[in-house]
Amino acid sequence: MKLKSKPSERIKKRYILLEGKKEDIEKAILDYIGILGYAKASPIFIEKRGNRIILAIDRKELDKVKASFAISDKEIKTIRVSGTLKGLE
Repeated sequence: MKLKSKPSERIKKRYILLEGKKEDIEKAILDYIGILGYAKASPIFIEKRGNRIILAIDRKELDKVKASFAISDKEIKTIRVSGTLKGLE
């Protein structure tokens, strides 16, 4: 029997469409919010389309992650943020 979790217990995600390299994105997040913040944001790389990457993160940490891209000296550009993958298209 599979245990079901309540809808209120699951992680609510936001999807960010970014331009940049995966290594630069990970480094920017780690440098700004650290290891604990990285764990709280729980970033998941969903898909890569050319030089664009879709990143899923926890919605509570969205502002911190976007700020880490702004402060970073790497070339990372946020194109769009959405609550669904379909909304990014």
